Amino acid sequence: MSETKIAIVTGGSRGIGRSTVLCLARRGVRSIFTYHTNAAEAGKVVALAAEAGAPAIALPLDVGQADGFAAFADQVRAALAGLGAERFDYLVNNAGTSSSANLANITAAEMDGLYAVHFKGPLFLTQALLPLINDGGRIVNISSGLARFAMPNRIGYGPIKAAVESLSRYMAVELAPRRIAVNVVAPGPIATDFSGGMVRDLPQVNKMIADQTALGRVGGPEDVGPVIAGLLSDDFGWVNAQRIEVAGGMHI
Repeated sequence: MSETKIAIVTGGSRGIGRSTVLCLARRGVRSIFTYHTNAAEAGKVVALAAEAGAPAIALPLDVGQADGFAAFADQVRAALAGLGAERFDYLVNNAGTSSSANLANITAAEMDGLYAVHFKGPLFLTQALLPLINDGGRIVNISSGLARFAMPNRIGYGPIKAAVESLSRYMAVELAPRRIAVNVVAPGPIATDFSGGMVRDLPQVNKMIADQTALGRVGGPEDVGPVIAGLLSDDFGWVNAQRIEVAGGMHI
């Protein structure tokens, strides 16, 4: 990747987003990444990205509030100017929330929240940023292994991620005239603070997942960030409208 490239990564202050920002920095790609509330953690990522080889800028954003995306696009314009650019090259729609609801207890309000963050967020944020992304750019949307296989207590989260995968194919069709490729990365259970850190912190959950995974362990953010960064590179320039599951062979 050229050092002139710029990426926007939502949810870049932690977990998979953080790994993505740092992987891109090691490739010389500058980032504008978002965080929800934890400015201190975002500041740490900015410092780590600089150490890794490329500057990063952190901006606050609630991806569940689509009415704030126009103002965010203005902030992106200002951030790009600070990087000496007018446009960016890559968009990673990563930010998300978890849900452990089942059929008996999920509420309309919880489902509305998942829809706002995971579906409306990538759709309308991409729309707001279209004037700023370069032709020939690349977009990666984040899904989940739960869009392919079903597990208990994920009746809201899994299906909404399946909708993200369909959305991505439609994006790829509509953005084809601008040569913008759109792909999906679908992580399996990852040892982060997501879902209250249960995959990382609960030994019984960790073992259960490892036992269902061909490679015999739970994944970490360092397993996913490089895949996202790779999909954004010219090495994968002919890959479009595809779903890449990064789950170590779970439930195969």
